[in-house]
Amino acid sequence: MSLWTVRDAAECATAELKSDGGLRGAFRCLLQLLDDYRRAVKAGSCESGAVLFAEPPPSTGDVRVDAAFAGLAEHLARHDGWRPPRWAFDESKYAEPWWFVSGLRSWHAMALVESPLAFRKRGVFLTASALERV
Repeated sequence: MSLWTVRDAAECATAELKSDGGLRGAFRCLLQLLDDYRRAVKAGSCESGAVLFAEPPPSTGDVRVDAAFAGLAEHLARHDGWRPPRWAFDESKYAEPWWFVSGLRSWHAMALVESPLAFRKRGVFLTASALERV
């Protein structure tokens, strides 16, 4: 079983955006990448996880999703002590208008407060539990 890289996840997200999966499906691709990152770290080290983000991902065609991948890369790097990849700071990786990952408007205020900085500064807002996985 091979682990997804950010390139693999971006290709999956692109396919979801072109299908009925839409943004929700694209976000599931990001979560699969997060799961694979955690597997790599558990099996090896933080550097093993960082390798999954080494190559820049292709654009998904949706700046919100591209910004979310950049946010995830920076968030994990800062959390686990590795250098964020240069591609994550590309000016094209900032969502305008902002993207609230939850479609529930009642959760937007919570997402504004709880979003990790790496996502928030890119215009991607999610609740703290959105990145928690079993």
